Amino acid sequence: MSVANVLSKAGHEVIVLNRDIKFGGLAEYGIFPSKLKLRGGLKKTYWDILERPNVHYFGNVSVGANKDLTVEQLRSLGASAIVFSTGAQGTKTIGVEGDSAQGVFHAKDVVYHFNRLPGFGDRPFDMGKHVAVIGVGDVMVDIAHWLSRYKKVERVTAIARRGPAERKYNPKEIRAICANLDQEALAKEIERIRPRLEAVGQQPDAILKDMLAECDKCEPKVSETKFGFRFLASPKRVLVDANNRVRALEMEETKLEPKGEDTAAVGLKQFYEFPVDSVVFAVGDKVDETVGLPYKNGVFVTNPNKTGNEPDDALFQAYDEASGQVLPGVFLAGWARKASEGLVGVAKRDGEWCAEVVSRYLAGLSPVTRAAIESSMKRLTDLLVQRKTAYVDAAGLKALQQAEQGQKASGDCIGEFKYVTNQEMLGHIYAIRSK
Repeated sequence: MSVANVLSKAGHEVIVLNRDIKFGGLAEYGIFPSKLKLRGGLKKTYWDILERPNVHYFGNVSVGANKDLTVEQLRSLGASAIVFSTGAQGTKTIGVEGDSAQGVFHAKDVVYHFNRLPGFGDRPFDMGKHVAVIGVGDVMVDIAHWLSRYKKVERVTAIARRGPAERKYNPKEIRAICANLDQEALAKEIERIRPRLEAVGQQPDAILKDMLAECDKCEPKVSETKFGFRFLASPKRVLVDANNRVRALEMEETKLEPKGEDTAAVGLKQFYEFPVDSVVFAVGDKVDETVGLPYKNGVFVTNPNKTGNEPDDALFQAYDEASGQVLPGVFLAGWARKASEGLVGVAKRDGEWCAEVVSRYLAGLSPVTRAAIESSMKRLTDLLVQRKTAYVDAAGLKALQQAEQGQKASGDCIGEFKYVTNQEMLGHIYAIRSK
């Protein structure tokens, strides 16, 4: 949407293809659903973009192998440039034994679930009483927030290979769950690892004081969930019962070693069992290799040859290592370019940088006629009709918004009401538009 904003303001004709019916990506399905002010502001901004006459929205259109459109079909439409801002839809794991057991979840799936993304919103998530979340970033906080405030589990433990000084969450975000922080258990945890922190010059008492200071402005407590941390602990195996259900994590004690200006966790070959009922891996994301772009090690490949421009064109150009050439007119932005890099503000900035790169590329091309634009649009709609794709335009989104605003959130729905399946959404869009 950031790319579309800049390029449409510059007078270019922009087609937005979206896998989901609703626009926004993680702004719609990633931000915690009770953050209504933030979500509302983003929606207003996006509506301002979609309502421009030179912006054309096609929702419910997926791109990739065995999808509605392939990359080759997109490139055959005659567009001057294509920007992939498909996010990081792949699932990143740490590859431990037992990670396919019942009760093992990936953070993205959980976030999609409580944000009611179709395909996830109506899927059962049996979490049990004690949930381990692997990772100590903002996603961990959101998941712990959901588990304590809405699922009301007995205990949530955030597990980190490194120590408390290396925690990654925003102190403002922790306010959502710090009322549930088991402060006594935290003090004992810091004491347990005190020698290992002091060995690298860290001050355990100061760290504990800093962590407790983050609890000054907690949101009201609404459950008796105990929230805590386990530091310097590396999950090695998911241990299961006779029914292949999670019963514990096998953990290895770690220590910190300096690594430049940072630290690294090093295993101590000391193992123990940590009983839990379920495990959520919140360890980052990778892109979806089935999209059909050059792919390597969890990311789409970009041009390794710097151009010297600012921002550097090469960072945003899709690149085929086999031929040693860029894909002409094919660009990457946001998490499709750099998975798990920052939140909404960072994504917006990345989109603006990408739009600058695309603008430089377009300046070197011949002007496109209105007839050519209309021909591309017709080829696109013809392809979608052939594929029997029920695509949704901006008018359809307005109809969906009208239908959802007439409903009240209930049950597992947090924040604003959302239909949980594409079939429901499409049904209400067509029902309202046929009146």
